[in-house]
Amino acid sequence: MGQLRWLPLLALLLLLRPPGVQSADPIQAFVVPHSHMDVGWVYTVQESMQAYAANVYTSVVEELARGQQRRFIAVEQEFFRLWWDGVASEQQKHQVRQLLEEGRLEFVIGGQVMHDEAVTHLDDQILQLTEGHGFLYETFGIRPQFSWHVDPFGASATTPTLFALAGFNAHLGSRIDYDLKAAMQEARGLQFVWRGSSSLSEQQEIFTHIMDQYSYCTPSHIPFSNRSGFYWNGVAVFPKPPPDGVYPNMSEPVTPANINLYAEALVANVKQRAAWFQTPHVLWPWGCDKQFFNASVQFANMDPLLDHINSHAAELGVSVQYATLGDYFRALHALNVTWRVRDHHDFLPYSTEPFQAWTGFYTSRSTLKGLARRASALLYAGESMFTRYMWPAPQGHLDPAWALQQLQQLRWAVSEVQHHDAITGTESPKVRDMYVTHLASGMLGVRKLMASIVLDKLQPQAPTAASSGAGPAGHFTSVYNPLAWTVTTVVTLTVGFPGVRVTDEAGHPVPSQIQNSTETPSAYDLLILTTIPGLSYRHYSIRPTAGAQEGTQEPAATVASMLQFGRRRRRRTSPAGRRLVPVANDCYIVLLDQDTNLMHSIWERQSNRTVRVTQEFLEYHVNGDVKQGPISDNYLFTPGKAAVPAWEAVGMEIMAGQLVTEIRQYFYRNMTAQNYTYAIRSRLTHMPQGHDGELLCHRIEQEYRAGPLELNREAVLRTSTSLNNQQVIYSDNNGYQMQRRPYLSYVNNSIARNYYPMVQSAFMEDDESRLALLSERAHGISSQENGQVEVMLHRRLWNNFDWDLGYNLTLNDTSVVHPVLWLLLGSWSLTAALRQRSAVALQHRPVVLFGDLAGKGSCETLPPNLHLQILSIPGWRYSSNHTEHAQSLRKGHRGEAQADLRRVLLRLHHLYEVGEDPVLSQPVTVNLEAVLQALGSVVAVEERSLTGTWDVGMLHRWSWRTGPGRHRGDTTFPSRPPGGPIITVHPKEIRTFFVHFQQQ
Repeated sequence: MGQLRWLPLLALLLLLRPPGVQSADPIQAFVVPHSHMDVGWVYTVQESMQAYAANVYTSVVEELARGQQRRFIAVEQEFFRLWWDGVASEQQKHQVRQLLEEGRLEFVIGGQVMHDEAVTHLDDQILQLTEGHGFLYETFGIRPQFSWHVDPFGASATTPTLFALAGFNAHLGSRIDYDLKAAMQEARGLQFVWRGSSSLSEQQEIFTHIMDQYSYCTPSHIPFSNRSGFYWNGVAVFPKPPPDGVYPNMSEPVTPANINLYAEALVANVKQRAAWFQTPHVLWPWGCDKQFFNASVQFANMDPLLDHINSHAAELGVSVQYATLGDYFRALHALNVTWRVRDHHDFLPYSTEPFQAWTGFYTSRSTLKGLARRASALLYAGESMFTRYMWPAPQGHLDPAWALQQLQQLRWAVSEVQHHDAITGTESPKVRDMYVTHLASGMLGVRKLMASIVLDKLQPQAPTAASSGAGPAGHFTSVYNPLAWTVTTVVTLTVGFPGVRVTDEAGHPVPSQIQNSTETPSAYDLLILTTIPGLSYRHYSIRPTAGAQEGTQEPAATVASMLQFGRRRRRRTSPAGRRLVPVANDCYIVLLDQDTNLMHSIWERQSNRTVRVTQEFLEYHVNGDVKQGPISDNYLFTPGKAAVPAWEAVGMEIMAGQLVTEIRQYFYRNMTAQNYTYAIRSRLTHMPQGHDGELLCHRIEQEYRAGPLELNREAVLRTSTSLNNQQVIYSDNNGYQMQRRPYLSYVNNSIARNYYPMVQSAFMEDDESRLALLSERAHGISSQENGQVEVMLHRRLWNNFDWDLGYNLTLNDTSVVHPVLWLLLGSWSLTAALRQRSAVALQHRPVVLFGDLAGKGSCETLPPNLHLQILSIPGWRYSSNHTEHAQSLRKGHRGEAQADLRRVLLRLHHLYEVGEDPVLSQPVTVNLEAVLQALGSVVAVEERSLTGTWDVGMLHRWSWRTGPGRHRGDTTFPSRPPGGPIITVHPKEIRTFFVHFQQQ
C-alpha cells in the first residue's frame, strides 16, 4: 500500500531511535488555543468575516482579558487586519496591545496568509510575509519568531530557509506523506533541525516540529459522548450566526458528572502523543477550522478541566497549561536536547492514503495560477518603476500617496492569493472569482500608475506619434525592462495593419517582423527585437506603411499549410522513411515529421548532438462516481489507468520570418473535427549581427492551447525523448532550488504519487545532454517512462462525493488555458549556466507601455548570477531604529507618521548553488553605490532580515544542539563586516537592505 517505499527509512529511524519519554518522566502538556481561519476557501473573505472571523478576535480578546492564565495564537493577518481596521473599538485595541505585551496573545507566522508551499513562488512568499510583518511591526512593534504552517499540502525545503531568513527561531508543520509520518512517529523522529538549502546548510537551519497524526485539530472523538469533544462552541454557521446562539455539534458542557471522563480522554491523548516525541513536553493544539468564534464558552469549559487535571497530576501523570507556541518552543529549547539533522530534501508529494495523492492541485485552476504570476510580475515592474520615478527627485505631477496606494492594493491581492486554498485552485468558484476580482483591480491600478509615470515624464522634445509621422493608426511604444540585467528579447504587440515600419529613439530601423495573429483573425502580431539595459526603457515608433521602404516589415511567409494533416501513427516506421522539415536558428535545428506533423528531433549546435524529441497531448480519464472507486477533485489526482492520446490528426503551419520562425501545430480529436482542442506555438529566434542574444538563441519558446476539455479529463503535454533519464526528473521548490525526483513504485496509485510540482523549472538528463523546461506558472510534472517528461496543463472534473458537492469543489472548469514553457536543450554545463537566468527572464519579461518616457539614466547592470529580487518603496511608517520605534508606540504616536517615501527596500538573490557552475557559483561582490547611481547618491545602507523588520546585527536566532560541537545559544547568522555599500553575496543567499539616498 505504498509503505514499501519507507521500509529502509523506518528501519534506520528505529535503529537511531532516541531514549524518549521514560515511564517516570513527568509529562507536561502545552495546550495551545488557536483558530484555523482559512482566508478564502469555500466562502469569500467578506462572508467569513460576517459569519465567524470577526467574532473570533472580538470574543478571544474579551476572554483573554478575563483570565490571566489564558493564551491564544493568531496566525494569518488578513482577517485580523480587517477586524483591526473596521471592527475593533479603541478599548479592544488597547486590550490587544496589553495582551501582546504580556505574551498572552501571540502572532505566529505573521504573514498576510498561510501560503501554500508546493505551487507558490519564493518571491511571492516573501511578499506576503513582508506585508504581514510590516503591519505587525508598524502597529505593535512586534516581530513573529515562530511558524505555524499546519495546512499546506506537503512541505517544501524552501520553507526552513525562508523562515530562518525572516528571523524565526522554530518552525512547525504538519502535512507530510501518511506513511512517512507513521514511520517518523514510531521512531520519535518528528522533531529535527532542518537545513533546507544545501548551499547555505547550517547558516540558515531551523528547528522543525512536524505535528503527529492528529495534526492541528483537537481529537474530536470522546468515548463517553456521541458529540465531538472539546468544541464547545460548535461549528460556524453561514451566512450569519444563528440568532439563538445555538450552533451545530456543540460538545457536551463540562460538568461535575463528566469532568473525570473529559480528563481521562484528554490525558490519554496526551500520553499517546508523548510516546511519539523525544521529550516529555507535548504540544496539544486546542482548536480547528473556524473555531473560537465564541471564546467565552470555550474557555468556560476548558478552564475547570485543566484545573481538575492539575489537581490530580500526580495520579494522572500529566500536568497541563495554556500556552502560546512560543511558550512551548522556549520550554523545549531550554532542555538542550541533541536533535537529528535533516538535509535539503522536501516532503512532496503528499498523500493521506494510498488512493489519495494530493497532486492534482499542482495544476487545478491553471488560469488563476497564470493570473497570479502575471500580477506578481506586474507588481515587480511597478515597484521599481515607481522607485526610479521618485529618485533622485520626482519632477512631475504624480501624487506619491496615490501611487503608493495603487501598489499597496496589488501587494494585498498578490499576497492573499498565495493562501493554501487559493493559488492551489482548491477554493469554490465564487471564492476564485473574488481572487480574480482583487487581482484584476490591483493590476488595473498599477497599470494606471505606470501609465501616469509615462505621461508625467513626457518630454516636449520627444517625438510623439503624430510629430514623427506615425499617423492616427500608429503607436509610440515604450518598453521597460524590470530586471537589473541587460536583456535582449522579442516583444510582441498586436496591431491592425499588415505592413509596418519600426524605428528607435534615434529614428533608426529596428529588427521586427509581422505575422497573422493566432488569437484575433483580423489582427497581426508585431514582433520587435529589443535590447534594454537593466531597469531602463527603449522607445519605438510604430507606423503603418502603404509601400515598401527601408525598415518596412511585411507579413512573414507561410511555408507549410495547416490544410495538410498528419495522422497519429499506428506503427513505428523507420527513420529513413520519414520526410523531415528543418527549422533552424544559430543554436538549434528542429526537425518536424511531415507524416505526423509532430516534432521529430532537435539538433543542438554546441554539443553537436541530435536528441529525439516528440511532443503530443494526452488525457487521463478519471472516475467521478464514488460508487465506482477513487475520484479526482481539486486536490486529488487519481487516474485509473495510463493516459491516452487526445488527438488523431495534427495540422501544421510554419511562419518563416527574418526575426522569428514560428511553428504552429493544431491537434484535432478526430479526422472529422472542425475545431482543434490543443495547439502548440513554437518560436525560434534568428539573431541579427551585432546582438548578444545567448539566452534568446538557446531557447525554444512554446505557448500551448488546451481546452475546453471533456468532463473528467486531465490533460498533459508529454515530451518523449531519446534521453536515458531512467525516469528521474528534477523539479524546483518555489523557484529557489531543485529536487531530484526518482520514479518510485507503489502497490497502488503509482501514476499520481509520482507527480511533483514545477513552479518555475524542471529538467531531465542523461550522461550527455539535459532538457530543461521553464514555466511561467505552476504545473504538475512527472516521468512515467524512460526518456519522458509530462506536464499537466489543465483539469476538468465533476464527482458525486457529498463533501465536494456540499462545498462546490468539483472543478468543472470549462476554460481554455494558454500556458507557456521555454525549452533549453544542451550539455549540462550550458543548461546549468542558462537555466536560472532564463527562468527569471521568463517570469519578468519586459513591460510594453504606450507613450514616451524620458529615461533618467540606466542603473549599472548586476552580474548574471545576481538577481534583483525587489527594488521598492514600501511606504512603512516606522523608524528603522527599533528603540525609537518602540518608544514612539509607547508614547501613543500610532498612525501619526507619514509614509516614509525616502527608504528604499533592496533585496538581492544569488541564483546559483555551490558547485553548480564553475564561474556563476562563485560569491559575487557588488558596490551598491555604483549599482544604484541612477537613483542618486547613497548615504546609508542597512542590512535587514528578509522581511525588513530586524536589523541583522541585532538578530540572534536560537541555535539547537545537533552534536557535541554545537551549543544552545550560538548564533547561526554568518558574521558580516560593518554596514557599507560594498557587499558580497554567496551562493543561494538572499540579502535584504534599506538604502537611503541623498535628498535632492
